[in-house]
Amino acid sequence: MISLIFMATTAELPWVEKYRPHKLRDVIGQKDITSRLENYVKNNTMPNLMFSGQAGIGKTSASVALAKEFFGTSFNQNFLELNASDERGIDVVRETIKNFARTLAFDSGFKIIFLDESDALTMDAQQALRRTMEKYARTCRFILSCNFSSKIIEPIQSRCVVFRFKPLSAKDIEDNIKKIAKEENIEIDQKALEAIVYVSEGDMRKAVNVLQASASVGQKLDEKTIHEVSARARPDEVKEMIKTAMKGNFLEARKMLDTLMYEYGMSGEDVILQMHRELINMPEEEISGKIKIELVDTIGEYNFRMVEGANERVQLEALLAQFTKFSK
Repeated sequence: MISLIFMATTAELPWVEKYRPHKLRDVIGQKDITSRLENYVKNNTMPNLMFSGQAGIGKTSASVALAKEFFGTSFNQNFLELNASDERGIDVVRETIKNFARTLAFDSGFKIIFLDESDALTMDAQQALRRTMEKYARTCRFILSCNFSSKIIEPIQSRCVVFRFKPLSAKDIEDNIKKIAKEENIEIDQKALEAIVYVSEGDMRKAVNVLQASASVGQKLDEKTIHEVSARARPDEVKEMIKTAMKGNFLEARKMLDTLMYEYGMSGEDVILQMHRELINMPEEEISGKIKIELVDTIGEYNFRMVEGANERVQLEALLAQFTKFSK
């Protein structure tokens, strides 16, 4: 009965958790880093660590896998995971972190505190954390995960070995998606795989979530389904909107914008970021480098306006109007 309950619970897990690596050797696309982490396990010691890089590329997976290899069955007693974006003030350092760090580890030489999104900590919290890292160095090690290491104060950075995780390659994502699709009995064609790689932008977590969301629609996945579920347009659609605007056909480009926002459900920020991505990727024979520079500068201005709270629709139409100025 217990095994049946466990199996049912596992089956109901989100796929990002169901297929999360349990060993360092299974972490995808970061072999140089995981090999060094495996040496820490082999030597039964480790310094404080800082994992830096974009979301969804293995920072959390590597941290959890490292702790599991260190602690084995005593993992739950010796590992504390906190998200600094939820608990970012000085109180969490003074109470939660300090109380966990000060006690001796269970069946091990030290405990591990994993602080995710640590670049969200306030300056006061970071100053308090620096002192805590020093005071409890014998009983506790810290793993700080962040998107931008520059937001972490220098005294903390100097107390950590910094590992910079790189975005995952298209092959890494494709191989893992194929593996999961096979496990879940999902048929997926090459165009759909390429669409998942495109919308995930090197983020494995996003890729797996898109696969799971798409699989609920049907067992055979195609490119159209992936783009609909992910609320991302196909690259050629965005390129065509840019080209149409640059030909001076504002009304036609506006209709294409309608498709992106109302049929795909894309937000204004989604549209403008995809426009930026496709503009950069367009070849020189379609748009010269000089014009690209001017348009990127214009996109940056309108993105800033939207971030500051301006109406998305009005700003995107105004952006398309700016593109028409480059009509021949």
